[in-house]
Amino acid sequence: MRSVYLDHAATTPLDPEARRAMEPFLKDAFGNPSSLHGWGRQARLAIDEARETIARALGCDPAEICFTSSGTEACNLAIIGTSLKAPAHRRHLLVSAVEHHAVLNAAEWLRPIGYEVEQLPVDSYGQVDPDEVRRRIRPDTWLVSVMHANNEIGTLQPVEVIGAICRERGVLFHVDAVQTFGLLHVQVEQIGSDLLSVSAHKLYGPKGVGALYIRAGTPLQPLLVGGGQERERRAGTENVAGIVGFAKAVEIAEARRDEDAQRLAALRDHFIDQVLKRIPDTILTGHPEQRLPSNAHFRFVGVPADSLLIALDRNGIAASSGAACSAGSLEPSHVLLALGWEEDAAQQGIRFTLGRHTTQAELDYVVAVLEQEVARIRAICDSSRNKE
Repeated sequence: MRSVYLDHAATTPLDPEARRAMEPFLKDAFGNPSSLHGWGRQARLAIDEARETIARALGCDPAEICFTSSGTEACNLAIIGTSLKAPAHRRHLLVSAVEHHAVLNAAEWLRPIGYEVEQLPVDSYGQVDPDEVRRRIRPDTWLVSVMHANNEIGTLQPVEVIGAICRERGVLFHVDAVQTFGLLHVQVEQIGSDLLSVSAHKLYGPKGVGALYIRAGTPLQPLLVGGGQERERRAGTENVAGIVGFAKAVEIAEARRDEDAQRLAALRDHFIDQVLKRIPDTILTGHPEQRLPSNAHFRFVGVPADSLLIALDRNGIAASSGAACSAGSLEPSHVLLALGWEEDAAQQGIRFTLGRHTTQAELDYVVAVLEQEVARIRAICDSSRNKE
């Protein structure tokens, strides 16, 4: 049996060069970066250099990078941290209906303490209409949050247009770029974001480290207190090894970004073409063109996602039905519901996300397995319905 990993949107394997870069800071260079002695200064220098690397990739000043424990924490800090600084007359937030729960739940956390949260609708492809953003911004709107690319269906959002609208209206703009950083060209000035979240383990870096870009002058209330780390924006001793590994992964990803994106898009398109040709009653989800080069999301009509995922796993294939954070949930995907799908249909979505080492031969194997397993599960479902 072959082993094929197609869940890179959930996490990626650690790049060997990133691991090697981390090793000294897990062994001899173990100093606390807040200490004044040599060990501490060595750790501080490593963090400063990593901050410069990530800032260079995003096109911002190193002082505007705040390291966090994850993309989730970065999103929480962006949504809650800035909103806690909002004046009493500006407590209206706009978030897209297809955001990751790191954004949606952070926004909902603010409701009981006097904030109004409004969801921006999306079209059948999962895109936000910039004109809808313009219409819904009010005098009391404080922040808009729209992700760069959806983690489930891969649809890219018109963040540059939305960023310009927010800037024009004097509203803070947060972008969750966890799925795009390292794969697409992500520049904070081009996007027009005041806040932008990224994560290491989505681009072949280590788990347990992320970062938030915070435009200079953006008001922010720390969510973690106790020390003055990260320019008093996030207390806690920094994860030096993780930050170093993050920076090395970013450096590698930036060097090969265009080549990887082109190769992945070609593989993705061939995979989509074969799946749609060989498996009847299959629907491609998300935007057909404006989507991540690594993402292929389908609805296999009449096939429960959990049954198909188990069948794929038995054949050595890793895929998913949505965000890894929601795995095991019996609830239908909020993303697919936002696209207008019925609840039954929203439990039939399967996500395949390709990676740096995915091959054509692997994808051909996956198509063959899908053809067999989808037909088998449909036959079982039809038989069950006939018995009823």
